[in-house]
Amino acid sequence: MYKHCLFILSLFTSIFTYAGNEDYPIGARSAAMGNASVSLYDVWSAHHNQAGLGFVRTISAGVNYENRFMVKEISTRGGALAIPVKAGTFGLCITNFGYQLYSENKYSLSFAKAFGDKFSAGIAMDYLTTRIAEGYGNRGVLAAEAGIQARPIKGLTIGAHVFNPTRAKISEYDNERLPTIIRLGADYNFSDKVTLAIETQKDIKQKAEFKAGLEYKAVKEFYLRIGLSTNPTLSSFGFGLNLKNFKVDFAGTYHQTLGFSPQIGLSYNFAKAEKSNASAQ
Repeated sequence: MYKHCLFILSLFTSIFTYAGNEDYPIGARSAAMGNASVSLYDVWSAHHNQAGLGFVRTISAGVNYENRFMVKEISTRGGALAIPVKAGTFGLCITNFGYQLYSENKYSLSFAKAFGDKFSAGIAMDYLTTRIAEGYGNRGVLAAEAGIQARPIKGLTIGAHVFNPTRAKISEYDNERLPTIIRLGADYNFSDKVTLAIETQKDIKQKAEFKAGLEYKAVKEFYLRIGLSTNPTLSSFGFGLNLKNFKVDFAGTYHQTLGFSPQIGLSYNFAKAEKSNASAQ
């Protein structure tokens, strides 16, 4: 079993060629839209782009689970909390990737402030840990994130975000460092029913990725979503169900070699939300 799990992990790592402590995307809504999330805002902005928290007006909480390629050893779990205060909005996000022999964890505390309805900025401090059994033990490192969102015209939101701009070092061995990831994107509401989101992402040591997603409000409380992303090529789909303050989101992502990855997210707003545009749902 031990050798089998290590083979699965090495296969996953070799295909995606990511360093340890990758900033894994999380959240079923954005996953269904190709993970084009840098310009969206909801409770998961605590992970995707902290600037989005500035537009979150109510206390919100969410949990999410992804069974990546139907292999539980490389599944991802996460929880997020957004707490608006007079000065801005605080966010807390915790994510976990892996299983008992190999795991990565991220603990993130963030703060965002909106300047009117047109602009918001956010920052986060992260503590990331890696655990490998059989002698490696645990290692941890501090990192930072920052992002902005702007609404220059009605219906359009532009977002930018950088993860780990200081290239925090994980280990002295081979000068191992966390990846530095830069993201830029936008979403546009064609109407109260249709939202298009696009994004480009660049790890400074990897090829750029392109992401795009479409969300359609089929009926008052039901949303359909599709998306795609490159490097690697993934297609995605999903739906969302809004039951007053409670939301259920489902996504499925498909890789032509590794197969299907289902994902489910649950979130709850603890007070009635103010009127907002479709990108917040």
